[in-house]
Amino acid sequence: MKDTVVKSNRGNTQLIHFLQEELDISATSIAFALRHSQQDSGPLPMILWQYGLVSIEQLEQIFDWLEG
Repeated sequence: MKDTVVKSNRGNTQLIHFLQEELDISATSIAFALRHSQQDSGPLPMILWQYGLVSIEQLEQIFDWLEG
């Protein structure tokens, strides 16, 4: 279980870096989405989109990045 959490945290760190550097998503928006993803138990990209913090095109870019 601990290994899964560590991998998840590493993945989130890389994802957050991608969101900030490549998509220019603000740290405030990411923090907001992270809080809601923990409360709603949803994936971070979907929370960002659900609250209008990324466009559908950006969401597609995120999923492409995650697949890569």
